[in-house]
Amino acid sequence: MFVSILAAIGAFLVLIIAHELGHFFAAKLSGVKVEEFGIFLPPRLLSFKKGETVYSLNAIPFGAFNKLSGEEDPQAPRSLASKSRRVRFFVLSAGALMNLLLPFFLLTISFLIPHAEATDTVVVAQVLDSSPAATAGIVVGDIILKVNGNPITQATDYSTIVKAAAGAPVTVTLQTADGSVKDVVVTPRTVFTAQEGATGISIQNATKKVHYPIWKAIPMGAQRYWDFVLIYKDGIVQTVRGTIPFELSGPVGIVAESGKAAQMGFGALLQFTSIISFVLGISNLLPLPALDGGRIVFVLLEWVRRGKRVSPKTEGIIHGVGFVLLLALLVVISYKDILRLIHGG
Repeated sequence: MFVSILAAIGAFLVLIIAHELGHFFAAKLSGVKVEEFGIFLPPRLLSFKKGETVYSLNAIPFGAFNKLSGEEDPQAPRSLASKSRRVRFFVLSAGALMNLLLPFFLLTISFLIPHAEATDTVVVAQVLDSSPAATAGIVVGDIILKVNGNPITQATDYSTIVKAAAGAPVTVTLQTADGSVKDVVVTPRTVFTAQEGATGISIQNATKKVHYPIWKAIPMGAQRYWDFVLIYKDGIVQTVRGTIPFELSGPVGIVAESGKAAQMGFGALLQFTSIISFVLGISNLLPLPALDGGRIVFVLLEWVRRGKRVSPKTEGIIHGVGFVLLLALLVVISYKDILRLIHGG
């Protein structure tokens, strides 16, 4: 468990460092002075200076940061605020862009390394005592081949058929541990709990260790990324429609879920990290004060006003208030995440 937590924290740190590196490289390419690039948050533990930039390792083990010259002060030499709207838009959006690009590379790596993939074999993992399945002679390790002559390649196939046949006998074709095939008759219950199931068994698709060459891993990574995009889009649509509840998770919840993914293997952790990176990239572009999207709003507002800027003081106050509100929101979300973990959510 301790190793899983460390892996989860490491994955979370990778996302934040990648985000800050996006800003860092964009600033360097655009001639914006980067005064400091730091891993973790101050106070400073170690540092060295190369060129005009200080590179530091800090004491509080959370996040990373860039200190750019004059983010809101156009009078500062080689400041971000003194650059053109196009340059500022590029630098401000580069962190989110890095988070949106990172999943493709992580997913490609997840297919390159050995990882577990589900097969079409559905295996009985648990049989409850005195259940219809136990009465019919089904045991742990049996492979479910067919139900009423219908091939079973996914665990959901079995569940769908037996629930539809509640109260009526069904014929289940099994492959036993010795390789023999037999038919048993099971009568699904009409009343049952989610833990019991209609026939009293827990089933799952068997897995196997696989890995792919680079020329297959790249398109597979791209396809999986596109799947994430579609799932995210569908989730937003269903949330707006009210068909699924709106829930937020903070660093505590993300680290907890990352730990679960880490227990399933490095490939699963990479895939989960890819999802979080994508969501983080989208979230940072939201037009909220203190986020990159909020800063981009001021650049766009300047364009709408034909070059007339909001004063640096006003912009700084707005982002400062937004940052405080964002911290308060994170505290509330983290509190709810901890309560969910305590109560097994």
